[in-house]
Amino acid sequence: MKRIRVVAAALAGAIVLTAAGSAFAQAAAPQEQLGALAPANLKKLRPKAPFDLTGNWFVDLSKGFDTWRSGPPYPKFKGEGAKAFVESEAAKKKGQDYRDWIGQCYPAGMPVLMTRVWPIAMIQLPTAIYMISGFENEIRIIYLDGRKHTPADEVVRTFDGESIGRWEGDTLVVDTRYMTVDKHVIDDGLPVSDEFRIVERIRLLENGTKLEDTWTLIDPKNWEGEWTSTHYWKRQDDTDITEVQCLPDTNSRLPATASKGNILK
Repeated sequence: MKRIRVVAAALAGAIVLTAAGSAFAQAAAPQEQLGALAPANLKKLRPKAPFDLTGNWFVDLSKGFDTWRSGPPYPKFKGEGAKAFVESEAAKKKGQDYRDWIGQCYPAGMPVLMTRVWPIAMIQLPTAIYMISGFENEIRIIYLDGRKHTPADEVVRTFDGESIGRWEGDTLVVDTRYMTVDKHVIDDGLPVSDEFRIVERIRLLENGTKLEDTWTLIDPKNWEGEWTSTHYWKRQDDTDITEVQCLPDTNSRLPATASKGNILK
């Protein structure tokens, strides 16, 4: 009889430990990340955003067409960045284009996408900001739902990277990582590496009619330190984004892209 009581007690203890272990496993299991458009994610209680970017925006050209550049001033380039800068400057002196991959229908990529001379439609939701450019209909998404960056060994790199935003007072701070390297250039054909990263600080000015974006470019393989510049956009309420196609079989024969003056390498 005593032996039966001992066995029963042991079994009861095992059941308790198993149940406790199961409860711990459930509690420790990471929560599933809901999609930005999932109703449950959209309905979550969040502080009200300081501003709403919803609308059409056009790059401010009041200071000329060179406002899309991140420099000058330029940082101290090194490695492939230094080599490309010398080649790019030499090509400009000869009136040639250098690495005009955009002219070959490759995506503009970040940050050049933000400065094309086409409007950008922005749709802001509590969980994300969707940006659709009039240039090639390239899309960029800034997630606002508190998610973290995808682990580096799992992410699929893209031209616009993975953008995660957070609010700091009246400023939207956006950290963009994991941009593709091949055919992805900035300014006049300057390369980026797998360590390229952009940190933006976005504000609305002049009663919401002007957008200011100060971005810091970081790429320890191609230049030293941080490369910072500020760019502006204006609301454009009398236009819409239309469907656009960039067709390599047609565009590759255009004079601007087929010319020997376009150095592609």
